[in-house]
This record gives sequence, structure tokens and C-alpha cells, in this order.
Amino acid sequence: MDEETLIEYPSEFPIKIMGESHENFTQTILDIVVRYAPDFVTSTIEIRPSKNGKYTSITCTINATSREQLDNLYRELSAHPMIKIVL
Repeated sequence: MDEETLIEYPSEFPIKIMGESHENFTQTILDIVVRYAPDFVTSTIEIRPSKNGKYTSITCTINATSREQLDNLYRELSAHPMIKIVL
């Protein structure tokens, strides 16, 4: 196992993405996630609107293959203007 991480690769890794509700929000997230995790099964996506519907939370569980893959995915998601938080 890599000394810099507690994650063993490959590993099922959930990523939670939150942003303001928008008609293209889910597709935008999927486009980014599939770019870094081409084997992501889109039917496994979990989508939850906030109580008042202003925000949407999406959880994508990917097959993480490396720290570099996760870092790049987090970087692109975090930089997108539609996305407020990536956990």
C-alpha cells in the first residue's frame, strides 16, 4: 500500500458532488466522472434534491484505480462553476 494514502487500489470509492439544481447538472457530473472512470456504471448514481429543491447532491461510486485518477477527478469537479462542494 502507498505510504501517502490509506486507500488500496483498485477500490470502490464514493464521491459526493453538490451544487445548485440545474436541468443539466446530473449530465454534467456524469460527463466528468466518466472521463476519469470510464467503467462507471451510470445506473448506480444516487441523486438527492435538498428539502427546498435549490440544491442537488449526487453520489457516484467509482472503481478508483490510482491516487492520480482521484486527484484529477476531484480537481476537475471542484473547478466546475456548477459544483459547490466535492467530498
